[in-house]
Amino acid sequence: MPLEGEYEPSPSAWVRDQVAAYEASGGSEANTLTDTGLPVVIVTMRGAKSGKLRKIALMRVEHDGQYALVASKGGSPDHPTWYLNLKASPSSVSIQDGREPHDYDVREVNGDERARWWERAVAAYPPYAEYQEKTSREIPVFVATRRDS
Repeated sequence: MPLEGEYEPSPSAWVRDQVAAYEASGGSEANTLTDTGLPVVIVTMRGAKSGKLRKIALMRVEHDGQYALVASKGGSPDHPTWYLNLKASPSSVSIQDGREPHDYDVREVNGDERARWWERAVAAYPPYAEYQEKTSREIPVFVATRRDS
């Protein structure tokens, strides 16, 4: 069942525009990170403070129907805002990878499991390795598992 509630578009114009184009085209447009050609998915979550729906494009890191959501923020010293959203509402998440969004549960992974997903993430988007080198924090990785309807 799709997430319901008021949608608050990103204050960042490029994020807002990419999400809108991706959704309007059923994933056939705006489905890569700028001109890299590397695929993205649209992740919808509930805002931790506002309760409003928030949407972002994240790199597509998929394995056996699960997705890694990497909270890199380009190697910044602090977590992206959406990290707190997922921590607050790990069962209020949908991912659109193509035409239709689906509901997911997310959990932050650690240890060997994080290492496996991190390897997959770097294979999908090599700059993640550089981002980790830029920051002293361990970049969080969530794994999203599709919820049965």
